[in-house]
Amino acid sequence: MSRKRLGEFEQLVLLALLRLDSESYGALILTEIEERTGTTASSGALYVALRRLERRGLLTSRFADPTPERGGRAKRIFRIEPVAVELLQESRRLWAQMSDGLDDVLST
Repeated sequence: MSRKRLGEFEQLVLLALLRLDSESYGALILTEIEERTGTTASSGALYVALRRLERRGLLTSRFADPTPERGGRAKRIFRIEPVAVELLQESRRLWAQMSDGLDDVLST
């Protein structure tokens, strides 16, 4: 697993999964991001990020049981892995270090 830092959108995806009890599917993840940030993201961008995070070992996925509401198709459920939480903690720590003492500059 690469210890490469997380991009901004990757962080948003992982944070959304944490808010959704660390296990959810694409549409709910996208809604969570949009509602919390006030920005829109494409489902294509989301699924690219989810695949990339899964390749890095930060997420796992499985198919849920098919449902009649989806015409018998199964949803792909994504689950955040502990190593992803560690990377989020590292990102938060780095942000705090870099922004420490800049409150006056950042508030203008």
